[in-house]
Amino acid sequence: MTDNPRPSFKRIVFKPSGEALAGDSGSGLDGATLDATAAEIINLRQNLGVDVAVVVGGGNFWRGRQGSLTGMDATQSDHIGMLGTVMNALALQDALERQGQETRVQSAIEMPRIAEAYIRRRAVRHLEKGRVVIFAAGTGNPFFTTDTAAALRAAEIEADALIKGTHSGVDGIYSADPRTESNATKYDEVSYMEVMTKDLRVMDSTAIAFCRENGIPIIVFDMSKSGSLESIVQGGPEGTLVRE
Repeated sequence: MTDNPRPSFKRIVFKPSGEALAGDSGSGLDGATLDATAAEIINLRQNLGVDVAVVVGGGNFWRGRQGSLTGMDATQSDHIGMLGTVMNALALQDALERQGQETRVQSAIEMPRIAEAYIRRRAVRHLEKGRVVIFAAGTGNPFFTTDTAAALRAAEIEADALIKGTHSGVDGIYSADPRTESNATKYDEVSYMEVMTKDLRVMDSTAIAFCRENGIPIIVFDMSKSGSLESIVQGGPEGTLVRE
């Protein structure tokens, strides 16, 4: 770590996938992965002074429309997925607070016994007081992914960037899946329009379009690489940058 580091971003939305919190298994939760993720977030907040909000996915518990594929109503399936994100949010909150970081969970679906209701002004106030805020239950509406929820929250809290953590060792955006295509090329930087027109599938198209309309840069990186988050907020060449 450098002396007196100067982050490129003062406020971020960090979007880890649910699967990334599951470790190698890809499902459920992995304690060591949660603790390591919490430590990276705490380093940003306490050592670099970065405001950190988190929007966590729920794929480690429920993969999108897997229920609807067997006849389940799509809205019902999406609501189950939202509850998966709440479980991940509470687990990450516990990991953060066990390491001494004050944290608040705000849910788009009201459940006052376990989380605050999402209120933008309250979320911003928590960030100003040095707390980490975890946004759960997506947007609270079916048919919208947690990628779109992350883009929406980033705009609402005036974040400087949306940082998306991947799993499976993929360290950015490629022209094809590098796990199956040996000639896949990594992009160091790519435009919003290229992501959409080339169907690069790093985030859903609604989230990409929303970030483009609101001028929110996106960084896609490999969560499993230690120190990557710190490098990103200090302007390091990690992952792939998406901007105009």
